[in-house]
Amino acid sequence: MKPDMMKAETRNTKHQTPNTKVVVSRIEGIEQAGHALSPEKVATTVSGRPIAPLYKASSPGGPNQANRDQANSDQASRDQPNGDEEPGKYPFKRGVHASMYRGRLWTMRQFAGFGTPQQTNERFQFLLQKGQTGLSTAFDLPTLMGLDSDNPRAAGEVGRLGVAMDTLDDMLALFDKINLEQVSVSMTINAPAIVVMAFYLAAAEERGFDWRRLRGTIQNDILKEFHAQNEFVFPPEPSVRLVCDVIEFCTRHVPQWNPVSISGYHIREAGSTAAQELAFTLADGFHYVEQCLARGVAVDDFAPRLSFFFNAHNDLFEEAAKYRAARVVWAEAMRNDYGARNEASWKLRCHAQTAGCSLQDKQPEVNLIRVAYQALAAVLGGCQSLHTNSMDEALALPSEHAVTLALRTQQVLAYETGVTNTVDPLGGSYFVETLTNELKADAATYFDRIEAAGGMVAAIDAGFFRREIADAAFAYQREVDAHRKLIVGVNAFVEPDEKPLEVCTAGDQVEKDQIAALRAIKKQADKTEIERCLQEIRRAAAGNQNLVGIIVEAARARASVEQIMNALADEFGRYQARIA
Repeated sequence: MKPDMMKAETRNTKHQTPNTKVVVSRIEGIEQAGHALSPEKVATTVSGRPIAPLYKASSPGGPNQANRDQANSDQASRDQPNGDEEPGKYPFKRGVHASMYRGRLWTMRQFAGFGTPQQTNERFQFLLQKGQTGLSTAFDLPTLMGLDSDNPRAAGEVGRLGVAMDTLDDMLALFDKINLEQVSVSMTINAPAIVVMAFYLAAAEERGFDWRRLRGTIQNDILKEFHAQNEFVFPPEPSVRLVCDVIEFCTRHVPQWNPVSISGYHIREAGSTAAQELAFTLADGFHYVEQCLARGVAVDDFAPRLSFFFNAHNDLFEEAAKYRAARVVWAEAMRNDYGARNEASWKLRCHAQTAGCSLQDKQPEVNLIRVAYQALAAVLGGCQSLHTNSMDEALALPSEHAVTLALRTQQVLAYETGVTNTVDPLGGSYFVETLTNELKADAATYFDRIEAAGGMVAAIDAGFFRREIADAAFAYQREVDAHRKLIVGVNAFVEPDEKPLEVCTAGDQVEKDQIAALRAIKKQADKTEIERCLQEIRRAAAGNQNLVGIIVEAARARASVEQIMNALADEFGRYQARIA
């Protein structure tokens, strides 16, 4: 609607309700402030990338330019002739599978975890009954930091932001009455990932499940903790060693398991741009590949099970382009730089989650709309599994009502919108193809900068990643504060009289119950056997032995998360981040 029409409508309000008049006046004010795009106004993506008013085949970075660049490339002549145009073929820009969602839908995997393991098990059962097709586990902050629930530092945090996990008995309770050979399971844990993975394997073994038939993913991506999320315990080098121990062990003993989910999600949540999320995530992945190769593991033995985890943010086209660029960059590097010959090693398979940082506590029902568009971006980008955030997550843990609506969002997207009817429906768009090429170029620039900084660990120690992310976050917030970027309900279309949303909370009794259960287990456990296992962990950590099997043995003895982490810290030390 044009500004002059808006003025007339604002004046002529005799037959309108008061609320209508207020909303119309607000829209007029926004347009008068210059927020209606004009032909000469420069638009930008959420990441601040300038957007042209029109894209053509001849645009810089567009299809014609890309084709010219490819024709001039010696490498291009050795590439498969139609690989850039066919989904399921190298370099997989249009998707890792030829039929994509026509053959199989993405896995609908809602993140869940709160309170005691028994409470989260009830939520898992609820979600499976509602039609969810995979489980995703959130752990509480003490577990993420390698602390037991009875540690004084854990006070007030037990079971608050995820499920408490102290010993093998908690893992058994968490997945009680769930067939682990039939349901794929994802676990979001990083610094203590090797410990939690050992608990999971010991629990599966105790319930009679074959490790070789287990399907799922453990996040186990410690590098992004140093970049963004800060849930690290040990220094970078031994931390990466533990990641690679899990990769190597699962390659040999749990072949259907994804032993790492190389994660850009948290990098984006900390305020990065889409290009930074793309570049830093893939750089982390390359570092893991190089470390596994250095220990003598063949690339085609482990690379097919590497997986990725990306954010699905608000800018629909930039996000879709990000996934497409990621697949191409990864495929080219795995084939050309790391010598992978198995096609499965070239494929970047990814999970996506809608942007938690975009959720607002004002007008929280509007978060439903944000999440729906973000989910659409992830699907248009070709994700393999998806979590949709609940509308109340800016306020509290999701209620059953909110999490049901979040799951229904995916189901409507899958079954009612037609988005699954053809593969890569945005393929060939001048705009999306240009964004894809620009993001690839931006990633290459960042790879060069990381190398110039001395490589991954040196760049971490220098504060490079944190500084880049902080600068991007500041730039975006400045745009919001200046009303150049509008957020509905926050700096535009504000509702002064909001009704509070009923939310789910974990009470103090959860912590009391979890501590009581842990103390009972510690009292009954064989302390001599636990100490023997911990000594074996220290001995192996001091050398080069893979630690997974040894920690599984400690889990069987009922050693706790904190006991095992302390034993590792005795050899590895603890890390203090540099403030850049």
